[in-house]
Amino acid sequence: MSALPTAARRPGPSWPASPAEGRDATGARVEFRSLRRAFGPTVALDGLDLTAEPGELLALLGPSGCGKTTALRVLAGFEQPDSGEVLVDGEDITRIPANRRDAGMVFQSYSLFPHLNARDNVAFGLRVRKVSAAERHAVAADLLDLVGLPDHGGRFPHQMSGGQQQRVALARALALRPRVLLLDEPLSALDAKVRLTLREEIRRLQLSLGITTVFVTHDQEEALSMADRVAVLNAGRLEQCAPPAELYERPATAFVAEFVGTMNRLPGRLTGTGSVEVAGSTLPVDGEAPAGSGPVDVLIRPEGVRAEADPDGTATVVSASFLGSVTRVLLDLGGGVAVKADLPSRDTADLLPGVRARVTPVPRPVLVVPVAPVREPSAGKAEA
Repeated sequence: MSALPTAARRPGPSWPASPAEGRDATGARVEFRSLRRAFGPTVALDGLDLTAEPGELLALLGPSGCGKTTALRVLAGFEQPDSGEVLVDGEDITRIPANRRDAGMVFQSYSLFPHLNARDNVAFGLRVRKVSAAERHAVAADLLDLVGLPDHGGRFPHQMSGGQQQRVALARALALRPRVLLLDEPLSALDAKVRLTLREEIRRLQLSLGITTVFVTHDQEEALSMADRVAVLNAGRLEQCAPPAELYERPATAFVAEFVGTMNRLPGRLTGTGSVEVAGSTLPVDGEAPAGSGPVDVLIRPEGVRAEADPDGTATVVSASFLGSVTRVLLDLGGGVAVKADLPSRDTADLLPGVRARVTPVPRPVLVVPVAPVREPSAGKAEA
């Protein structure tokens, strides 16, 4: 696969005038204000307030049924909210039909016209708007070049790979110079290697054009690696919206902490001095510590746990999964509590199943939450 040209190599397509003529076609500000959408007794969006800043890539992430796809469809105009507003650059577009919203959309399925070649697929929207043949072919050629397919204009969908078809779909979405680009799990139908390459290229293209992009995905790695900010939804509500590193390192809620990445949930006890005792160590509490003392659950990432073989240790190795540079070791602490530790693979040769081990948390601030009513035998992330 050829890499996408950067903004320095190409100034971008020579677009014809858009319906938004007189306004900047990129960098729009998108706002969801108190959006509510229910399907019978099921509430998909429950008072959602969220903003995509001009020129950013905002990822919507959450478990199945959290409302992320409904939010995207409301923004696209395919669904009408029961209440609330959608604004683009301060303009209320809530009741504007989908075909008048200046939004380009790329779906999970490529949705290319099988009887049209790549050039004509890209130019289809321009043809509907009665742009001259010469102009629309020039725009299509520019966009195919921009997405790394300069020599594929004459190919039909059945003559292209899945990754190539999705690039054509992306070029088609950009052909009408949308103010907002909407991506609905566009990479989920591709194999892993193509998905990795294409997500890097989509990000590079989005940055070069400066177009505000709202991206729905169930893949946490995609969201964390591509987005400027990630909005985590749960049961139709916003749990947290933050840059990827902040979301991972400083989750605002227990749901975000356990949903994003992998998290250990261990029993601890507040000391009443801003610290918590956990796994034989005393650690500072991240943020404002709850008042008083007593039992709590302590949330620690696997990379925040150390383990080493020790015949006098209180933990037992259950399994070790080689992941390349790190090995994830699952250890039984007794009492139905287990912990995962991500350790340098070179240091885990003696951590075999059945071996006794000593476990210590890395000395850094930790997040504490109320004790869970039911404790799972091993902690991990929620399924996306």
